[in-house]
Amino acid sequence: MFVLDSHCDTPSQIHRLRNIGIRNLRGQVDLPKMREGGVDGAFFALYVPPALGPAEATSYAMELLADVRDALAANRDKAVLVTSAEEAYAARTRGLIAIFLGLENGSAIQKSLPLLRLFFDMGVRYVTLAHSGHNEICDSCAPAEARWGGLSPFGREVVAEMNRLGMLIDVSHISDRSFYDVLECSSAPVVATHSCCRALAGHKRNMTDEMIMALAEAGGVIQINFYPVFLDDAFAARLEASGIERRGEPVEAAFIENPADDLRRRAWYAIEDELASLRRPSYKRIADHVDHAVSVAGIDHVGLGSDFDGIAVTPEGMEDISCFGSILTELRSRGYSEEEIGKIAGGNFLRVLGK
Repeated sequence: MFVLDSHCDTPSQIHRLRNIGIRNLRGQVDLPKMREGGVDGAFFALYVPPALGPAEATSYAMELLADVRDALAANRDKAVLVTSAEEAYAARTRGLIAIFLGLENGSAIQKSLPLLRLFFDMGVRYVTLAHSGHNEICDSCAPAEARWGGLSPFGREVVAEMNRLGMLIDVSHISDRSFYDVLECSSAPVVATHSCCRALAGHKRNMTDEMIMALAEAGGVIQINFYPVFLDDAFAARLEASGIERRGEPVEAAFIENPADDLRRRAWYAIEDELASLRRPSYKRIADHVDHAVSVAGIDHVGLGSDFDGIAVTPEGMEDISCFGSILTELRSRGYSEEEIGKIAGGNFLRVLGK
């Protein structure tokens, strides 16, 4: 089997000066940890904050892409940039970790199909259409009020062009109405690269059973997210009551502004430690969401997209990507066959990428 994590926010951490070539004491993803976790490949998502203006968004995405390319050039004996399933399998044959690129938040293409094509030419193979704010493409699930009521007219052009290019459309983060508009417009299967099941945790970032079934009927896959807030309502309530996130926001912002400042870095690490001290759901809760998604969509339409490096707290026993194998072991204990685990571990997502 090929073990693939379909969503890691590692480019943002590389931009904050993480050396992915060594095993970091902190940090959820680096190449040694990937090797320890038996992870053959991952999508590194170029996350663009929704607060950035159009030109800033494009510039920032380009910076992250350049950071990833530089990091891989410095570690060419460990990993390589790939753009297809065939290249990923070939990389593993050579003993290298396969790194794909995704773009998280279509605001970086502004209102320009040529910019979309440029990102594709530079290796980006999926676009998460929106993040926590509406953009020119579609509505996000986060704001209370809609802007477009789903896909915008430009968003429909984006879907058609991504279909033409052979670029995966990622429906994580977008509104329910946007999701159904994408399915209506797309001539190819679409993916949710890092989402969970709303039947098990009520967060609006998660997908309803009806959405999961519609995604599967269109040939797509849902990749289960590891963020405890999306996995477990009780944890979400504990986190809200703790107030740690609210206190942590300015600390993280200060760290992002100057990641070389040791005091700011240590202040952020203290927030991470506070979050980890909360009673967290076990990594087995990830398997619960896998079980549910499989029961709704079928074994051919479920996978794993951790959101590592984009989440400040993880499930107990899944502290970083070196623990990735634990979820596969848990699935074995629940009676999944090796063939079925191979599909969940990466086969399903790579199939859709190829199609």
